[in-house]
Amino acid sequence: MARRALLLAALACLAAGCGVRNSKPFSAQATASCLRSHGFKAVSTDPGQVGFVAGFSANGGLVATSPTGNRLTIAFDASPDDTASTEQAFREHAPKSLRPHLRDIMSTNRNAVLVWTITASPADQDTVNRCLRS
Repeated sequence: MARRALLLAALACLAAGCGVRNSKPFSAQATASCLRSHGFKAVSTDPGQVGFVAGFSANGGLVATSPTGNRLTIAFDASPDDTASTEQAFREHAPKSLRPHLRDIMSTNRNAVLVWTITASPADQDTVNRCLRS
């Protein structure tokens, strides 16, 4: 009976995600190597290359080109609470030709704001989301 209760408790924790979730913010440095290993080219965390908005993000910025040629910029904020202001900054500083399409090319994942040149393929989007690291 005790063994069964222990097994049920373990399953309940697994179903609830106990011990799996991480609230530590993602960072540019930790994410860059994963993107490189998945075929992304020209990956840089250099503030001079990542652009104005991402260059001033609390946990760094990153630029990369996907294997399909789509350019990605990620701004890594201090917390998810900061992403709305970063999204607004991207809107304000985006070229006029991109502004009408920002809904298609900008997304967030926790503290990371991702902006693509064109709408990302599901495979590219999935790879990046799996590569986001703390």
